[in-house]
This record gives sequence, C-alpha cells and structure tokens, in this order.
Amino acid sequence: MPFRFWSWKKNSAILALYFVLFSSVSVHAEPLLKLGIHPYLSSTEIVRRFTPLADYLSHELKTPVAIEIASSYAVHIRNIGTDSVDIALLGPASYVLMTREYGRRPLLAVFASNGTKTLRGVIIAKKDSPITSLSQLKGKKFAFGDKASTMGHLVPRYMLLKKGVDIGDLAGHVFLSNQENICLAVLAGDFDAAAVREDVFSEYEHKGLKAIAFTPEAHDQIFVASAKLPKETVRALHRALINLKNRPEGKQILSTMQKDLRALVPGKDSEYNYLREMLSELKKAGIEP
Repeated sequence: MPFRFWSWKKNSAILALYFVLFSSVSVHAEPLLKLGIHPYLSSTEIVRRFTPLADYLSHELKTPVAIEIASSYAVHIRNIGTDSVDIALLGPASYVLMTREYGRRPLLAVFASNGTKTLRGVIIAKKDSPITSLSQLKGKKFAFGDKASTMGHLVPRYMLLKKGVDIGDLAGHVFLSNQENICLAVLAGDFDAAAVREDVFSEYEHKGLKAIAFTPEAHDQIFVASAKLPKETVRALHRALINLKNRPEGKQILSTMQKDLRALVPGKDSEYNYLREMLSELKKAGIEP
C-alpha cells in the first residue's frame, strides 16, 4: 500500500510523517489532490522535502494535497498512467516509459537546477578504490538504482554496454531504489561501485566516495497531471509551479525539494526523444526496466 499523508498549511514534518506511518486510517472527508512521488529516497526524506510544496499547492488551489509515495518505480508509473494520482513527479526514464505504455499526460513543470533543465548521474566507488574506469568493473560487485531509474540504472547500463561490460561480467549486482542507501552500501564496502544521481553523490562525496564516470546529461524530473483533472485545475497547477520561483517562500520550497533547485520551468515532450532512442537501443540488447 502506498504511503500517504494529508498536507495543509501549518503541518510540520513530524505531523506529516505521522500520517505516512498511519495511512491505513482514512480521515479525509473532503476532496483532495494526490501528489505521487517515486521512492528514490527514504519515505521520511521525501516527506520532509515535499511537504512545503504540498502546503503551497494546497494554499494556491484551495484544496488539500496528499503526498503518496509509491512502493516502487513501476507502481508509480502505473499510478499516473492509470490516473490513480492527480499530480506525479517522474524521473526522465519513468516519464518516457509511462508515455510509451499509457500515452502522454499534461506537462506541468520540469526541475531546473543551477539554471539548467538537465541532470547527470555518477558511477561511484570508495575514494581509496583502485577502480578508475568503467572497463575495470568486470568481476566487481555493483549496486544499481531501481530498474526504471534514469541515472540509477538505465543510462549507466547503456554506458556499460558501450564499454563492453555486460551484467554477466559483474561479480554480482542488486537493484536498490533508495539512492542514499546505495551510497552507504558502497561506503560500507558491500559493493565495489554503484550508480546514483549527481545531487545524491554530492551529499555523500565528502564521506569517502569518488566519481569513476559521469553520465551524459538528460532532461530532469518532470511534474505531470492526471488526464482526468479538469483543464482549469491543470492550468492552475501549471501556474502555481512555474510562479513558485517568484514567490517570497519559493526559494525555500525549491531548495528543500533539492538543494540546487532554482526553479520549475515549462517542459516539452520532445525534450525526451533522445532518451526514447537510448531506451530503444537498450531494448534491442534485451535490457528493459
């Protein structure tokens, strides 16, 4: 069952977490909007990061907003694809996979970190590891993110494929959706290398990690709306997200979601076409999420 909490103007992170943990008890008598988030971090961290945004949207739309954390990327994709959530934050590959299976959904806004709409991933190892290149990963233990993760699996897998490193060449591999745990597992020596988003790597680099390789850039995470939402609600959500950077509280809300997040900006479906081509190449090689 997905995690949920009811978010309104004066909620604290503690209250939010309480509702996450006790979500089986329904206390909603009024209509609400469900904001779906993929489980790329721990549920506690996602609640902390997205509570201010949920509160802001609740205020702007005069409707309570509930954060719903899916149990996996696949469940998250299905939730927005079947319109079980009203708003969803999707990673780039998840967005492509969702449109491939369910068709397009109204685009609301794209993350723009440090002035750009793109992000990178990092292949990481411990700072004292002798590994310095992707070709040296043969015979090593590797931790990927979720199978549908852009920078945790699919793009790094494409890079390994191009370097002649098949998954069978590894000594072992796992898929872990929580990228914080991936960093900790590498630091603990459980894995020789791993793939994570660059912003997650930046938070753990000083603890003893290094970058073996950076992925090509991809357009960043994107907010989409359910096809069932009224057009006026979609327009209101789009305005609220795009205008967030201009609001007095906007800088704090954005940086809480992601430290280097500066704005939410308009996006185009065509910006993800190159990723569609990459996923098609992976599919031809028998690699699918």
